[in-house]
Amino acid sequence: MILVTGGTGLVGAHLLYQLVVSGENPRALKRTKSDVSKTKKVFSYYSKDYKSLFEKIDWVDGDILDYSSLIDAMLKIDQVYHTAAEVSFQSSDKESLIVTNVKGTTNIVNASLESGIRKLIHVSSIGALGRADNDGIVTEETHWNSKKSSVYSTSKYHAEMEVWRGIAEGLNAVIINPSIIIGPGDWKTGSSKLFTTMYNGLKFYTKGSNGFVDVEDVAKTMIQLMKSTISGERFIVNSENISYRDFFNMISQALGVTPPKYKATRFMSEVVWRMLWFKGVFSRTKPTITKETAETANQNYYYSNEKLIKAIKFNFTGIKDSIDKNSFFFLKDHNK
Repeated sequence: MILVTGGTGLVGAHLLYQLVVSGENPRALKRTKSDVSKTKKVFSYYSKDYKSLFEKIDWVDGDILDYSSLIDAMLKIDQVYHTAAEVSFQSSDKESLIVTNVKGTTNIVNASLESGIRKLIHVSSIGALGRADNDGIVTEETHWNSKKSSVYSTSKYHAEMEVWRGIAEGLNAVIINPSIIIGPGDWKTGSSKLFTTMYNGLKFYTKGSNGFVDVEDVAKTMIQLMKSTISGERFIVNSENISYRDFFNMISQALGVTPPKYKATRFMSEVVWRMLWFKGVFSRTKPTITKETAETANQNYYYSNEKLIKAIKFNFTGIKDSIDKNSFFFLKDHNK
């Protein structure tokens, strides 16, 4: 039997859908006050029969920070997909990120070892990988540098270390490092918010570039890796490396809105994040642009997917096709 953590998140919800349509009846861990309707909404994008498909999920209350609840949730479980995580690029959230992402993963690893699960798939992030110098290609072997990492990336790196520790203790596990994930979900948060931002009118673009991947591809690679004999490995899950300008232009075209016309220089980005930080101090709100995101938006990052393609012969969805599909979902929701 299968256990999924983070089932109400973007990746977790899509993973549950892929598992259900393949004939599985997965168990999903949720906190008591979690809104599972978000997962049902994701199901509705892909099937008219989404209600009956959703009913195949066995939801159980628990928390990755509550070890005893994990032991209970793993009863009769042999496969665990760990997608639950806190995502934030606010330096003020450092302590919360460390607790949720590192301690939570420590608990998952220990509970998996204690429960004798057959295999664990851990969802990490490209942020936990190193940064190649001089616009080079990042691979799974690129050395991680704490001085060039955000608080979120740091938490995911240390979470990975817990998985590697579990592997050293006999845990059968695989780590994936997805790039920026494109998919439908809560259009007000995470990467899905990019579509809302573009629709409302974005005037500026930055010179940077990054890797992007469709959320369905992330879920499918996880399932293939779970079914494989591969163990003790990490894989970059990335479809294409694209400039932010090209990425924004693709979304603008798909949504039928005007693309950003003006290039935001590094100096402008520095000014904006400081203004938003200052504003947030008085309004007690978290800024949409932080020092870390401003710096990232002006850097060029390129990620290799060669190892994954070679391992499981996976064919990625093109980013333009992903954008067109998700723009359709966004407009359908927006026009209701």
